[in-house]
Amino acid sequence: MKTSLNFEQIDRFKEDLDKCTKCGFCMSYCPVYQEEHVESSVARGKIMLIRALLDGTLEATDEMAEQLNRCTLCMTCAENCPAGTQVPAVITAARADKVRLKGLSFPYNIVYRWLLPRRRLFGGVVRLASWFQGIFLPKTEGTIRHLSLFLSALGKGRHIPQIAPKFLRQSVPEINKPPAGVEVKYTVGYFTGCMTDFVFPELGKKIINFLTRNSVEVVVPRGQGCCGAPVFLGAGDFATGRRMADTNVKAFKELDYIITDCATCASAMKDYVKFLADNDDRKREYTEFAGKIKDITEFLVDVLQLPPSAYRVAGEFKGKTVTWHEPCHLGRYLGVKEQPRKILKSIPDIHFVEMPDADRCCGMAGTFSIYFYDLSKKIADKKAASIDSTGADIVVTDCPGCQIQLIDSTTRHGMPQKVMHIMELFE
Repeated sequence: MKTSLNFEQIDRFKEDLDKCTKCGFCMSYCPVYQEEHVESSVARGKIMLIRALLDGTLEATDEMAEQLNRCTLCMTCAENCPAGTQVPAVITAARADKVRLKGLSFPYNIVYRWLLPRRRLFGGVVRLASWFQGIFLPKTEGTIRHLSLFLSALGKGRHIPQIAPKFLRQSVPEINKPPAGVEVKYTVGYFTGCMTDFVFPELGKKIINFLTRNSVEVVVPRGQGCCGAPVFLGAGDFATGRRMADTNVKAFKELDYIITDCATCASAMKDYVKFLADNDDRKREYTEFAGKIKDITEFLVDVLQLPPSAYRVAGEFKGKTVTWHEPCHLGRYLGVKEQPRKILKSIPDIHFVEMPDADRCCGMAGTFSIYFYDLSKKIADKKAASIDSTGADIVVTDCPGCQIQLIDSTTRHGMPQKVMHIMELFE
């Protein structure tokens, strides 16, 4: 079997593949292995499977693909590997080779290749889902709806937020200027992502208002689309991922920075150059694009360098105890660890308490929690226990995906904590 022909993406990361010494340190950290205790669930086992693909002793079957999908890409294994093996990159490459050889199965071929890249069509489908959700799904707490048993094949009982009646980009202008008399220090593009646009538009409005109040002109490009994380990282469809990357790169040209409120979106877009740059032009464009991307907390602390007085806590949250969940994509992928904590510690109107294992994966991991929801819940249960131990009133995070997972977990356990994005704390 010629590996250069059949497994071209794995070949690109073969150096990482060869670094693995089979020591098994990853077994102590992998959130999936901690629940299943099966060798194929841990990084070492997946490396062995991929090596078997390369030497021809194992075929790229659907069963093999399922084992590769049983990974949250949380990067905990890479962070703790004595040899520095970047297993998530190898797994992503193996997923891509499988898709190239075998294609995508129905209905994911329709969703990923025809729906997600077409923003207007995707929005129409989401609107239809909103109508369905409003009629058929019983409400639980606030705007959270519970997927009833007859929809168990879709959501398996997951508690999910209600789809917004009006999407963010229908609610705000494309160009948002600071108030009259306020000098513009930066002009930034706001990458809204799918969750903020369709589910949490009030979060987006708060971020825009916060930035404009602090001398930042905010552009919300109408040409932007999905970051592509479910497509090229989750499903391994690099070809479609490139189309989506090109769309976003084009939409955000000529801006000082690109601000995100979602760690997953930010890390996925920074990874365009790593996985999707197939020629020199794309490599140059993707590199320039990645250099402008800033998580919102990173931008506020490192670029704007705002004083504590800039963070005006909304009245309903004053005096509350707040704890912090660190998304995997924020801490381990982007290296943004201290910035959100610096903000929370500097605010006199709240009491911040550090959560035990704040950086532990919550089990969301995008499509992972759809494919393996029962396993995802088990991982989330450990995070729920950490939240409960803090005695906090509010748990904040910096990823709408994590936010949905934590909402589901705290609701299932009947916990009193309110789950929010960190920027929702402020007026």
